[in-house]
Amino acid sequence: MTALKHSDQKGRNGTWCVLAELSVPSDPGNERLAMERVAEVVKELGLSEQRLERLKTAVAEATMNAMEHGNRYDPEVPVDIQVLSSDTALFVRITDQGGTPVPDPDKEVPDIEAKLEGMQTPRGWGLFLIQNMVDEVRVSGNPNHHTVELVVTLRGEVGG
Repeated sequence: MTALKHSDQKGRNGTWCVLAELSVPSDPGNERLAMERVAEVVKELGLSEQRLERLKTAVAEATMNAMEHGNRYDPEVPVDIQVLSSDTALFVRITDQGGTPVPDPDKEVPDIEAKLEGMQTPRGWGLFLIQNMVDEVRVSGNPNHHTVELVVTLRGEVGG
């Protein structure tokens, strides 16, 4: 895993700060490293314990999906993670180098009964889980990479 890079760099519009950038090899288990590093970085934002745990779950799941689906668990291909904040929100961008289609976040909602009856694939919980852990999920990509952006609204948690 590459070291965290802390930065005070402002975005183009001056409203967000890059808190950290890191990369993890696409090895199973490295989602936990990513989750813990992101948790360390956002600690200063004062998220409640519950919101922090939910963010950690979303980061781990999105990183695992990037390693598996985007990078095919090739340890030579990193998952890049960028953590940014503004006065109103926290953003965690997780990018892989995959060439497979970007999943549709509005596709079929997983249904445990349908899965047990074989009417839905047993897979497909990842994005659903992520969407229920954070305030917003944005998915983008092209033939060379995919990015999942996790958005957590800061409700008076910064500076108070």
